[in-house]
Amino acid sequence: MNKFLALLLAGATSAAFAATPNNDTVAYKAALKQSDAAYKTAHAACDGQSGNAKDVCQAQAKVARANAESTAVLQYKNDKRSVEKAQINVADANYALAKEQCDDRSGADKDSCLSGAKQQHTAWVNDAKAGKQAADVAQTGIDCGAMSGTDKAACEARAKTALAKDALADTAITTKVKTELMAEPALKSLEVHVETTNGTVMLSGFVPSQAEVDKAVDVARNVKGVTKVQSALRVK
Repeated sequence: MNKFLALLLAGATSAAFAATPNNDTVAYKAALKQSDAAYKTAHAACDGQSGNAKDVCQAQAKVARANAESTAVLQYKNDKRSVEKAQINVADANYALAKEQCDDRSGADKDSCLSGAKQQHTAWVNDAKAGKQAADVAQTGIDCGAMSGTDKAACEARAKTALAKDALADTAITTKVKTELMAEPALKSLEVHVETTNGTVMLSGFVPSQAEVDKAVDVARNVKGVTKVQSALRVK
């Protein structure tokens, strides 16, 4: 993945959702439109590559679009059905990316790579279907279960706003980590996928050496707002 594409995706994701969280349908559609435009530009930027590198680049563009659309759903809709669907779309996009990255391997190494990708996809889909209501309460400290009527509606509105703010903060962290990884001269590979949940950064993909795995983790750990780094990076 070239630096132009990575910067474009990171910038588009952060810019698309800088608005105040609300239930504005017009704003939701505008966010999706901006996300789609960014995806088309990013996808076109892959045309200069070929073979597996091009496939990976295009899959990364789809992951960025899925993440942006999921953030828009959380910010402007946040009903259970829409959130579940958006999260499954993110899981599917990440799975497609992982399979493209595995294609560059062979034999037992490729089989292991594909198996790991499938297991991760299954876990993400199961999480999405479960709703993760308990996790939302733990994250925001807001539990509306015992309320009713207008009190419950007001409580749920506060919870949605808190979750949306957390999602925006995670998006900003992801953008910053990507930028810092690209600026690090010791890192020879940009095949690193970054995802942030509640301040925990998850790194995945392939790099040429263990030293670069360690360096990527160190770079992410030193970004402001990061509380924890989990690495699923693999050495080619």
